[in-house]
Amino acid sequence: MKQVLRTTDPTQIVYAKALLNSQDINCFEMDVHMSVLEGSMGMLLPRRLMVIDDDLPQARLILQENGFSLEEE
Repeated sequence: MKQVLRTTDPTQIVYAKALLNSQDINCFEMDVHMSVLEGSMGMLLPRRLMVIDDDLPQARLILQENGFSLEEE
């Protein structure tokens, strides 16, 4: 699996998942519960959205066309 998106904004994750799922690209959200492990430090930890290797180019294109700024590999 490859990371297609990394963000601290949960609304971006929800929107990105909806976009990818609508194009039949399966994705998996990682680091969802990391803040529980860190305790109540009051900081937002980034979440990652992962796709299978073969879907990465198409997933990146879909997200970029919909206004996401993605990190370079």
